[in-house]
Amino acid sequence: MPSLNNRNNRQTYKQARLSRDPRFDGLFFTAVKTTGIYCRSICPASPPKEENVDYYSSAAQAAAAGFRPCLRCRPDSAPHSAAWQGSQATLNRAVRLIRDGALEQQSMAELASYLGISDRYLRRLFKDQMGVSPKVYALYQQCLFAKQLLHQTTLPIGQIALASGFNSIRRFNDCFKQNIKVTPSDIRRKTADSVKEVLSLKLFYRPPYDWSGMHQFWQGRILPAIETLDDNSYQRSFEFNGQQGSFKATHQPEQHCFDVAIQLADLKDLRQLVNNIRRILDLDANTEAIESHLKACVPNGFVISSGLRIPGIWDAFEAGIRAILGQQVSIQAARNLLNTLVENTGQQTAGLTYFPTPRDLLKSDLACLKMPGSRKATLHRFANHMIKSDTPENPDEWLAIKGIGPWTVNYIRMRGLSDPDVFLTGDSGIKNALRQFNLSEADFDASAAAPWRSYLTFQLWRQ
Repeated sequence: MPSLNNRNNRQTYKQARLSRDPRFDGLFFTAVKTTGIYCRSICPASPPKEENVDYYSSAAQAAAAGFRPCLRCRPDSAPHSAAWQGSQATLNRAVRLIRDGALEQQSMAELASYLGISDRYLRRLFKDQMGVSPKVYALYQQCLFAKQLLHQTTLPIGQIALASGFNSIRRFNDCFKQNIKVTPSDIRRKTADSVKEVLSLKLFYRPPYDWSGMHQFWQGRILPAIETLDDNSYQRSFEFNGQQGSFKATHQPEQHCFDVAIQLADLKDLRQLVNNIRRILDLDANTEAIESHLKACVPNGFVISSGLRIPGIWDAFEAGIRAILGQQVSIQAARNLLNTLVENTGQQTAGLTYFPTPRDLLKSDLACLKMPGSRKATLHRFANHMIKSDTPENPDEWLAIKGIGPWTVNYIRMRGLSDPDVFLTGDSGIKNALRQFNLSEADFDASAAAPWRSYLTFQLWRQ
């Protein structure tokens, strides 16, 4: 992979680490040869001499070079990102699946086949862009997530091992010591006094973060039965891999993070769940790089909104239902339909209501919804597809469902799968925004905004 340590790059990274600018957090890591420790760019420790420093693009790469993570700045808490993020679609998918535990349930060849590439090509992608193999990257992500739980929660070490994807405490201890260079018990002893909440985690982002814009977008689409929104937090119930729970994310702008409180009975899915919350809040976007790219693509006089994020939807199924009910109606009308659907078909357990599952939807004749029968049939067809398909989240399959067109598929991709490169062609909001600049869609070349066309869509909506 391209070296971060040539003369030109070193000068840039030196300035970034000495400034401790949080906008660079997670974009690179600083390894100190005299101590054997690697740090985030915002580490509060006294900066080392430049001749004692090497730079790495990922935590896994620094670890593979023999460095251990800093216990002060905690590289496990850094926002996930890299220079290639957004531009390498296959690698993005692979990284997301591996972080969610794909290589714990299947082989490398099976993962590569699912991605539509060869095992050899998958290894080359990781070696070229990450500096390590997929297996090494996967194992290190498990250890970093365990380290985060050790620092921030009082969960027993056995539960942390399970939540991090390890089947035995012995295997967990061995891997953790090999990769992090200390034992789980060592970290727990050093941090036990500072931990108060059992399942409350700090999820960091790279500023700027436009919380007011995110809040405004959600405010018009909130479903009171399952979601709560106040001035600085978002809360909702969810069903995840067959179990029910809830989370509340409270914005802490001075710390560049969200405090996230999670209620979940079985912690085996915790890592995948946390990754999904990060996706919904769009915590890993490098907004400065994205906005710098978009400035050359927008009409003259267009003001880019700083720190804009894409508000995600819990999963592809919920995004599909929201998109289908939003076809050719106002935002308020769609919200009313969704509220009615949730109240009449969603499950209610222990005082919480949950968004209906595909099976919940198929059990109902949807008579509660005042809309054409053809639209109700589309909901049933989509729910049936999500149950029967071997690859239910494959967008290529959705267009074959009667009643689902390109706009609906692209909306699901943009908010349900958080694809960063979707332009909603034909959307009335985009047409209205372009009209302010005396442009039609035919006059406007959105392809120049790739691979960040989803952010262009939201920038236009913001107008």
